[in-house]
Amino acid sequence: MLRSDDLQIFVLTAELGSLSAAARRLEMSPAVASAALKRLEAELGCRLLVRSTRSLRLTGEGEQYLPHARSALQSLVDGQQVLVGGKATISGALQLSAPSDFGRNVLLPWLDEFQLQHPLLSLRLLLADRNADLFRQPVDIALRYGQPEDSSLVALPVAVTNRRVLCAAPGYLATHGAPRSLTDLSDHNCLRFMLAGRVHERWCFQDGRRELEQVVSGDRISDDADVVRRWALAGQGLVYKSWLDIAQDVQAGRLVALLPELLGEPAPLNLICAHRAHMGERVRLLREHLVGRCQRLIQLAPFAH
Repeated sequence: MLRSDDLQIFVLTAELGSLSAAARRLEMSPAVASAALKRLEAELGCRLLVRSTRSLRLTGEGEQYLPHARSALQSLVDGQQVLVGGKATISGALQLSAPSDFGRNVLLPWLDEFQLQHPLLSLRLLLADRNADLFRQPVDIALRYGQPEDSSLVALPVAVTNRRVLCAAPGYLATHGAPRSLTDLSDHNCLRFMLAGRVHERWCFQDGRRELEQVVSGDRISDDADVVRRWALAGQGLVYKSWLDIAQDVQAGRLVALLPELLGEPAPLNLICAHRAHMGERVRLLREHLVGRCQRLIQLAPFAH
């Protein structure tokens, strides 16, 4: 029979990349931890980790089994919480990945609120614009714009109606003027974002039923969306950003929304997990919290009126 402490040692060893580090974290000897891993592998009938004196890595079977082991441990925690105080009480560690700009400038205070509501919960937040590998990295869930390309992942909608918005700082507009049509973008310095080596330079809009596209250029490109936003705030050019990222800047007058008669490109925000078994009470409550906060911002969007 599988033992929960054996699963815990396996999961922690995989996350830390070291059996001895996992043993120290769990306050046990390396020999006891090693015996637990061997016991788990014997129960499953396969090798989960390849260990040597200098390195440790997951086998193919270990990579497949890791998310299920995490889910089983979390299910035990959720069950205990039901017995001691109901599902509204959540605890443990939640590992979350989010885009850099949204994460730093919008998500952080929302997570502060969430942890105030659930003080027994701890968070590990990873900010990056490249997509986290939910099967290999120590991440439970990820916030991502757009639908996942991997059909095996589960996407929970957070802000379905979110769109991109064209905007610029008042200082830039005072010097260069505002574009009056989409073709005017060719006369402006457009600040572009790059993801996975591809520059986002085809800015798509919708005019009624017509799909419009404009190829843009400029003197600045970054693979960090937060950097692109900061350039825009500094008056360096036009930016085409998710409304959620720049809603507070527009409301405060730091940025001005442009060409409001055109609908920007859809940018739905989803909460992604590797398997439906990972959607425990913590994920459900966090999603509800984020949906409510996003709805407040979406109501202020120029495309919402």
